[in-house]
Amino acid sequence: MKKLKTKELNRINIEEFKSIKKSPFIVVLDNIRSLNNIGSVFRSSDAFLIESIYLCGITAQPPHKDIHKTALGATDSVDWRYFENTLDAISELKSEGYKIVSIEQTHGSIMLQDFEVERNQKYALIMGHEVKGVDQKVIDASDFAIEIPQYGTKHSFNISVTTGIVLWELFRKFKFNN
Repeated sequence: MKKLKTKELNRINIEEFKSIKKSPFIVVLDNIRSLNNIGSVFRSSDAFLIESIYLCGITAQPPHKDIHKTALGATDSVDWRYFENTLDAISELKSEGYKIVSIEQTHGSIMLQDFEVERNQKYALIMGHEVKGVDQKVIDASDFAIEIPQYGTKHSFNISVTTGIVLWELFRKFKFNN
């Protein structure tokens, strides 16, 4: 085994990224305070061909050096929009046919491995505040809640880890079921 060099990875450029078909997912960041977490979400969203990121409330917007530090240029490839209020973003997404999915531990949440991605359905994935999680009003406006199973002493993952896990699992289900 030999580690691949960057040029051997055959990655697409930004223009190609902008023009190719995306996964039917939008990531909605509900009041994320950490600039590094925001950058990491951009980077994961680039990796899994996410349609767009909606930055809501206190979530910072590019350009910012601390977002760029972890995004490594993904703020140039992944489309994004800002909404002062997460519920306004959800209202617009619902009007465009998206199913709203809060990533949160709730009564009645669906375990990530059990969530079925429907063919020809678009999803908005809500990621919540690092301490408070997804706001209850946002959960109330959601069609589903997905929970990541956890078996240790901690009750949550970091928001950037959560996003990576959820995007990979849903991307995998979407890509290999279509």
